[in-house]
Order: sequence, then C-alpha cells, then structure tokens
Amino acid sequence: MYRNKRILAIIPSRGGSKGLPGKNIKPLCGKPLIGWTIEQTKDCKYIDEIFVTTDSEKIANTAKEFGVIVPFLRPAELANDTSSSMDVVEHVLSHFENRNIFFDYIVLLEPTSPLRKKKDIDTAIKMAIENENADGIISLGEVHMEHPMIVKKINEKGKITPYIDHVKKISQRQQTDKAYFPYGVIYMIKTDVFKKERAFYTSNVLPYYIERWQNYEVDDIYDFMAIEAILKNLKEEQL
Repeated sequence: MYRNKRILAIIPSRGGSKGLPGKNIKPLCGKPLIGWTIEQTKDCKYIDEIFVTTDSEKIANTAKEFGVIVPFLRPAELANDTSSSMDVVEHVLSHFENRNIFFDYIVLLEPTSPLRKKKDIDTAIKMAIENENADGIISLGEVHMEHPMIVKKINEKGKITPYIDHVKKISQRQQTDKAYFPYGVIYMIKTDVFKKERAFYTSNVLPYYIERWQNYEVDDIYDFMAIEAILKNLKEEQL
C-alpha cells in the first residue's frame, strides 16, 4: 500500500510457448525465469497482493516454491494464443471482487522481462500514485537499431522500401526522433480506469524509462541467451 492505495500485482505465465517451450520455468542463472519476477515483486514495499495466473501445473508449483499461493489454474479459454492480457486480468479481478476484496491499482509484471532493478517497481508505483491525475504508468525502452523510421519492408514487386510510407530521407540514426517500445518491466493502471478502458495503455499514462540493458523480453532462445549473458556480467549494485 502507498498513500492508502491498495495495489494488486499480477504475474501472467502461460504454459504454452511456441517460441521457447517451457520458457517461464527454464533455469536462468540459478533460478527459473518466473522466479526472478516473483522475487522482485516480493521485495516491493508497496504491493499488497501477488497473484500468479497460469494454466500450467508446473508453473503453479514453481510459484508456490517461491512463496506465492496459486489458488486455481487459468481456464483453457484464457490460455490459448488468442487470449488477451485484458481477459486474464479481468478474470483475476473477479476472483478477488467475488470475495469482496478490492484494489485501487493493478500492476502487471511480465515474467519474460526479468531485467528489473530492485527499485523499479516501487519507484514506478510512487510516480503513478503521486501523479493523481495520471491513469497509470508503463515502462518504456528507447528503440535503437530497429527504429521505425529506419526499418524496411519488401513491397509487392520485391523491392526494399521504407516500412513507414512517406518517411523523409535520413542519413543518420541520430537524426530521428526518439522512439520507445513498451517492455514488460511494469504496467500499472487504476482499477476503475482498467474496467472502463480494458487497457493498460491510455492517453493519460506516464512513461517509466528503463535502461538500454533492460530492453529485452524472452520470446525465443536468442533473447534468453542475451538476458543470461547480461545477468552474468552485471554487477550487484546495477540491479
């Protein structure tokens, strides 16, 4: 709780992953991938409740080993490739509200974004709540080599063209406006806004900027290897 605002942290972790099967419990520098996010969340001062939502018995058991109770498995209709995060969050909210347990804010923490500093979650929570007029906050990492003004596509004639039509000619990346990608380090939204908008992103959310080395999400084995290398080479004070 911060400034009398109750905060629910949701860690979504689906069992079926096509890019890297079993990624959420794959060992990463001595602990399963999801274990990093659970421990980071448990270290937060302001989180009132941690909820891991999963369709996998193995993931549920892993979460329990890290001290988080998983009261049920996610139903199959919320665990396929077309299931949205919004549906999953609504399902978790219903679980609590049916028991007359309510929260002012929802924090979504993706286990595939384990590169969080110890202060990230608490700092973002404070920023969002202290800015009372804001709907929430989203972690953003600056896009570098994959800037949308630089990337290309192949047209119907097989020619290389700008991915964004009508872009001006750019000779150097430094000439572009900064662009950002929303990484899963933290998403936070007021509960009443989420219910109304069914989204974590509105026109009134704040940016929480993360560092370059945090700009990774585990989608395939190459992401996993990159994150593993980063963790092995970071100094303790950097986390």
